[in-house]
Amino acid sequence: MPLTPLDIHNKEFGRRLRGYDEDEVNEFLDQVIKDYEALIRENKEIQNQALSLQEKLNHFSNIEETLSKTIIVAQEAADEVRSNAKKEAQLIVKEAEKNADRIINESLSKSRKVALEVEELRKQASIYRARFRTLVEAQLELLSHDSWDTLDGPASLTSEIVRGV
Repeated sequence: MPLTPLDIHNKEFGRRLRGYDEDEVNEFLDQVIKDYEALIRENKEIQNQALSLQEKLNHFSNIEETLSKTIIVAQEAADEVRSNAKKEAQLIVKEAEKNADRIINESLSKSRKVALEVEELRKQASIYRARFRTLVEAQLELLSHDSWDTLDGPASLTSEIVRGV
C-alpha cells in the first residue's frame, strides 16, 4: 500500500537522547508532505491526461479503421465502375462495328443497284438513239424523194387559182 501524505503527517518517531531537532524534522516533514501531495496531484493529472489521450487514440484508431474500410470500398467500387465502363465501351464498339458493317453492306448493295440502273439506262439511251437515228434517217430519206416536188406543184397551182379569182 502506497504511503499517503496523512501517513507522513501522522508518523510518530521515538525519542532518544541526542536526537534530531524536533522543529527541523517537523518542518522537513511538512515540506515532504507538500511535495508528496504535489507529486500525487501531478501523477493524477498525468494519469487523467494519459486516459484522455488513450481515449483520443482509440477514437482516432476507430476513425482510421473506418477510413481504411471506406477507402477499400471506394477502390472496389471504382474498380467495378471501371470494369463496367470497359464492358459497356466494348459493347458500344461492337454495336458500332455492326452498324458500320450494315451501313457498308447497304451502301454496296445500293451502289450495285444504281450501277445496274445506270447500265440499263445507258442501254435504253443507246436503243433510243438508234431508233431516233433510224427515224431521222427515214424522214430525211422521205424529204429527199421527188414526191415532195409533186406535192409542192399542186399547192402552187392551188395558190395561183386562189389568187386569180
